[in-house]
Amino acid sequence: MSWVFSSFWLFSCALAQGSTESEPSRNVSNCPGYVLQNLEENPNGLSASLTLGGTACNAFGTDIVNLTIEVTYETESRLHVNIFDTANKQFTIPENVISRPNVPPETSIVNSSDLVFNYDSTPFAFWITRRFDSDATPLFDTRTSSLPSAPIPPFRPDDNRTAFDGFELVFEDEYLQLTSSLPLNTNIYGLGEYIASSGFRRDVANEGTIQTMWARDVGDPTDENMYGSHPFYLEHRFDESTNTSQSHGVFLLNSAGSDILLTTPSNSNSNSTKAKSLIQYRYLGGTLDMYFFSGPSTKEVVEQYGELVGYPSWVPFWGFGFHLCRWGYRDINDTRDQVIKMREAGIPLEVMWNDIDLYHAFRDFTSDPVSFPGDEMREFIRELAANNQKYIPILDAAVPVVVNDTDVYDPYTSGLERDVFVKNPDGSEYIGQVWPGYTVFPDWFNNDTEEWWLEALTNWSDGGIEFSGIWLDMNEVSSFCEGSCGTGANLSNTAPPFVLPGDPGGEVTAYPECYDPSISGPSGNITINGTLTCTNASQIATSTLTLAARRLGVREQLERNVVDPPYAIHNGYPSLSNHTLATNAAHVGGILDFDVHNMWGMMEERATHRALQQLRPGQRPFIISRSTFPSSGKWTGHWLGDNGATWQYMYQSIQGILQFQLFQIPLVGADTCGFNGNTDEELCNRWMQLSAFTPFYRNHNSKGALSQEPYRWDSVAEASRIAMAARYSLLPYWYTLFANASTRGTPPVRPLFFEFPDEPELFGLDRQFLVGSDILVTPVLTPNVTSVEGILPGRGKVIWRDFFTHQVVQSSNSSNTSTVTVTLPAPLSHINVHVRSGSAILMHAEPGYTIEETRAGGYVLLVSLDSSSEARGDAYVDDGLSDPPGENKVVRFVVTGSSSGEPQQGRRLNITSEGLFVIDQRLKEVTVLGVEGRPERVEVDGVDVGNGSSWQWIGETEELVLRAVNATGGDSGTGVGIDLNGDHVVEWWLEGEH
Repeated sequence: MSWVFSSFWLFSCALAQGSTESEPSRNVSNCPGYVLQNLEENPNGLSASLTLGGTACNAFGTDIVNLTIEVTYETESRLHVNIFDTANKQFTIPENVISRPNVPPETSIVNSSDLVFNYDSTPFAFWITRRFDSDATPLFDTRTSSLPSAPIPPFRPDDNRTAFDGFELVFEDEYLQLTSSLPLNTNIYGLGEYIASSGFRRDVANEGTIQTMWARDVGDPTDENMYGSHPFYLEHRFDESTNTSQSHGVFLLNSAGSDILLTTPSNSNSNSTKAKSLIQYRYLGGTLDMYFFSGPSTKEVVEQYGELVGYPSWVPFWGFGFHLCRWGYRDINDTRDQVIKMREAGIPLEVMWNDIDLYHAFRDFTSDPVSFPGDEMREFIRELAANNQKYIPILDAAVPVVVNDTDVYDPYTSGLERDVFVKNPDGSEYIGQVWPGYTVFPDWFNNDTEEWWLEALTNWSDGGIEFSGIWLDMNEVSSFCEGSCGTGANLSNTAPPFVLPGDPGGEVTAYPECYDPSISGPSGNITINGTLTCTNASQIATSTLTLAARRLGVREQLERNVVDPPYAIHNGYPSLSNHTLATNAAHVGGILDFDVHNMWGMMEERATHRALQQLRPGQRPFIISRSTFPSSGKWTGHWLGDNGATWQYMYQSIQGILQFQLFQIPLVGADTCGFNGNTDEELCNRWMQLSAFTPFYRNHNSKGALSQEPYRWDSVAEASRIAMAARYSLLPYWYTLFANASTRGTPPVRPLFFEFPDEPELFGLDRQFLVGSDILVTPVLTPNVTSVEGILPGRGKVIWRDFFTHQVVQSSNSSNTSTVTVTLPAPLSHINVHVRSGSAILMHAEPGYTIEETRAGGYVLLVSLDSSSEARGDAYVDDGLSDPPGENKVVRFVVTGSSSGEPQQGRRLNITSEGLFVIDQRLKEVTVLGVEGRPERVEVDGVDVGNGSSWQWIGETEELVLRAVNATGGDSGTGVGIDLNGDHVVEWWLEGEH
């Protein structure tokens, strides 16, 4: 009981400072709004004062009487609207935590910017329009006249917090409210992190959306807050009258806990021309620091957001390989066995990982002296390196407390000496509880913390754990108790407060999803005597599963603390301090965790990235992390957390990958085959194929569950080999996409409507996706099927060819006005991948076991001609490792059809290159799809290459294959190929053209 008492004491004495003098009304219907005064224009925008327009309502805090608004036209496409308390007492995110481009334009763009800020003075309201489409519906509109009449009853009848009592601007010390009207049932994407039952497109009209921003350690729930917080959304508007569309983005830079509500009020008649949906922000503090992005294309919106928060960090080439991990590799021999068995099975393995099994007593920066001795780990990791493979360990967020002089643990004692840990309000040590027992937590606002973190990482590496990258877990930040439960407790108790999976009492005994042992026996196999064993496939494809938090047993539900803020956001735990740092935990400078909770993971990622840059100078850091916040992509990639081994979670991984492309964290992937529970052969087969076409590719599962390494089943091994060969061959394409992300913020993985924005049937589609603009992936997401339904975007104007067979996909309903749907064959070890016409994709010729071996081989070029016999593409090439990136080469490929005005010119592939990086590997083969007849002549750089073994035409696929040709022409018996460091022309004529 002592920890409950001390925790309560810390709460009671700490947050009284944020209480109001009288009981809050908890109703905004009488809030008076604000009046704009003292307007001053400047070359970059305007500033003004906002004064409370009447008697304070004190709905959920104390109304702030005097505000300031600053409007800045920062670029042609970005408008900044910042509303803050004039006294500057509200917390704002420091520039040294998240840097923003503050340089004003050299010449005023107030009268030329894409966006226009409009306002009413009394009561104050503003709306954002496009300069050249000012009569259209505003992009953001806070006028009450544009909103439905309030009050409006709850859109969730069992939740009074979903009612709307009023729409005036509310700005209190513990509650900010801002509302904008939206077009009826508009297309909203983003506002995460989330797994939404409605899918990638947020629900605006049906059940509505409650997006809570409060980072939370929880096992991948549906429609609840989870690991990360990203208050950015993209809206895509389609004009039915013109069949055209435009997109824009909205971002609120605020780290406070919040609810963001999307709904269509019940009093907004869908038959009325004034029918509206709305978005309402409800924040527990901070300021209204808003940015608007004009687009108008979807990709431009994402790029403009990246220009503000920072583009993603450069990924080392090996990061795109296959990664393997599980919680439950008992020792170094067990870990080494996985490496051996993967190679024996011929399944590429790029990076081997260890979970917390690695640690001594679950302590960060250690390895167990018996199971993972440092010297043996060093030898093992160097064996991996000798085979061009890498090693990554886990690093949890909390550091164990040392309780006696004989216990030598430098990360704690050194940190204590440097005073780098979070404190209680009275200045004493804040002590939570995680895996190693009672723990402390780094304070990233302390200037000494990053140096301490670097020292701990350096000592860990010197002790044998010579990591190539770092896996950051539990950084929401997670604590298994509420409050400073270690204050006054017996700190020598280091046992986790629950039974671990796989230990006695925690066995994972459930059969894989849809397997019924009463019918099929105890084996759990995919087939019994040739009969499929999945008995309820039609139900499980749409089911949802609620999981316990990763490694978290059942806990007593504690009462909400009396100092929780008057407005209760929809946090999935009983209080804001449940399962994390208490909201009154203190950081340097008097900062309360209440204000910065959502940024803890991002600040740890930043510190780790910087530490790796110092520890491995000149090499790109590789980090995968769980909790993220705007700007995290500058420092880390992300995995989608502790999912389950179900078909629903495999499907939902697609929406997770798509949303993080919006958030400028494109290096993202799921725990393939599922983390919690027992997977099965068919699910793992399909999931290994799907994940081969996602940015981060890792198989990882929980302690005590069935082993799910891809070599465990013959069919999964075969499916993995096929999918990985395709992935590794496409690495130049992947690498180019990520170079574009790191230089201009272009998302590598895209929903179909990003490329086909005027096709409404694609707006809600998240069972297919595009890699770049040219690779369409249609995975199988349900069991017991041998085919899959899909849409071929482009409405018949685009030709889609099978990536593996090069056959054109035929559809019975192809036209230029209707949706093109197809049923595609999908036997167990096959995933449907199609290439878009008009594309030219540089690929590796011979996928090897590792990325290094693959890169050492030559290149091939795959060209898919469109209906005009044209295509284009480019490839970015550098050494794949240097930080910052060094010299590079950009190779461009452009195919033009023959010209009637130039009868001597055939169909021509122009290859041009720019940059100083030298590409050693040659282009060994060129494949052109869509060559409708056998060529009469083929030339390279004006020299006829003859009709020998250098080229062939395959009529069935209309395919011209040009093999290993020297740039000087002629049949190349040596297979030298085309030098990609120079400019070249490949030309062919059909019969009668030359």
